[in-house]
Amino acid sequence: MNDVIFKAFAVTNEIDLNKIALDCGIPKKFTWEEPLILKGEALEMIVRRSVDESQKALVFSFGSVVFVNDASREWFLPFVRYLRTFEPNIDETDADRYTDDYRLRTIAEGTAELTDEYVVVTEIEPFHEEMIATVLAKSVALEKIEEQLGKIHDKLETMIDRLDKNNLRLGKKELARTTAAIMRHEYNTISYIMILDKPDITWTSSSAGDFYDRMLEFFEMNDRYAIIKSKTEMLYRIMEGFSTISHSTRGLFIEWIIVLLILSELALAVVQLTGWGGG
Repeated sequence: MNDVIFKAFAVTNEIDLNKIALDCGIPKKFTWEEPLILKGEALEMIVRRSVDESQKALVFSFGSVVFVNDASREWFLPFVRYLRTFEPNIDETDADRYTDDYRLRTIAEGTAELTDEYVVVTEIEPFHEEMIATVLAKSVALEKIEEQLGKIHDKLETMIDRLDKNNLRLGKKELARTTAAIMRHEYNTISYIMILDKPDITWTSSSAGDFYDRMLEFFEMNDRYAIIKSKTEMLYRIMEGFSTISHSTRGLFIEWIIVLLILSELALAVVQLTGWGGG
């Protein structure tokens, strides 16, 4: 049997699956926990070419797409353009920046094996494709988040350099934008990617649950998530420090303004008294 080939892309932060399902004539209400699986005529309409029974595309609400058995990648561009009709913020030129591929192989005899390029099973079960696609989709989405986190770190490093140079002026807008970026990053990680959430089938099938847990462990999803959470908490602590410095600087500035106003009033009073005395 030929390998089942998976190609995953993190194209955006969020995709409304129900809008796509409605456009494709799929009478189902999708929740955050399940992917939209496109195949047959629905997929042919999108990629504008014929597809066979083994080919499909899984679309995830947290912005990832996984193509199954399309090694040529000729689906990618028309599929992204189709998604942009629902999610205009998708950058077509940068949509393939975060990507990964994987293979599912079978052997008649022997034991299952996990590697960084493929997984080997003795017999393909109905849940294998969805479990692999789900982990792969979360992994590329997490890669996107990890890079965004790095950009926030770079921004904070620039702000720290300014403090080292005794430039204590940190504007409210700058602090607000940076804090919003951190909150958006955390929200995307926890709410969208749902690293800690398992597909429904893992609760009803022990085999599916075991396979999914092995895939998660191999892709180090929990460890990567824990590192991101730790870094995020550190970012919040740094921002609290910036906020404290900003408030202290602003409070000191206001105090000096008050002192200057008082001195101005006293000076004016002295001038007036001096003038009256001269008269």
